[in-house]
Amino acid sequence: MTIKALVAATCVAAIAASASSAAFAQAAAPAPAAAAAPAVTHGPALPGHCIISLEGSIGSSTVGKYVQTRLQQIATQVQAELKAEDAAIQNEAKTLEGQRATLDQNTFETRASALQVKANAFQRKAQLRERELQATQQKALGRVGQELDPIIRQVYQQRQCSLLLTRDAVVIANPAMDISGPVVTALNAKITQFNFDRERLDQAAPGAQTPATPPRR
Repeated sequence: MTIKALVAATCVAAIAASASSAAFAQAAAPAPAAAAAPAVTHGPALPGHCIISLEGSIGSSTVGKYVQTRLQQIATQVQAELKAEDAAIQNEAKTLEGQRATLDQNTFETRASALQVKANAFQRKAQLRERELQATQQKALGRVGQELDPIIRQVYQQRQCSLLLTRDAVVIANPAMDISGPVVTALNAKITQFNFDRERLDQAAPGAQTPATPPRR
């Protein structure tokens, strides 16, 4: 295998490891609408029984759409960063391979080894970026969840619910029992966006510990 092919294989593996960066943000989006189902005649709504679609509520809310857009922007930035570094390494590998015939063996092997070190570092960086993107998504959606939780409780009480089920746990139910609409309305009134950037895991001090909480007096 030539040095160009060897480095290329390493870089391709790194890009593949982080390929989800362009698509991982889709997890925050609502699921595609299914084909129209036959009309169903529902029985009377059960008093005290309520249903909510958590994924649908977040995905259709203003803040949920904002988070989705922002996550896609961050993922695109990461992909651009990785592609630029990948191209630089590939070009260096191509140049070195073209100089193989004019370089002595020791010089070629030394430069090839240094280039492989770069490729390995790039692979580690791509894997780090993937973890950072995942952490960013979890933190952003966690913030939305924090805003959503008290609203769900409020609507639950307003509707005098005795039981709340997620939409995923129900096959078919009377829409009158679904509280997703008022929950989304209240969430939109509470928050529409918030600032967040990519989490930087490489800046976390290794072995850092959270300071102990001082004892109460």
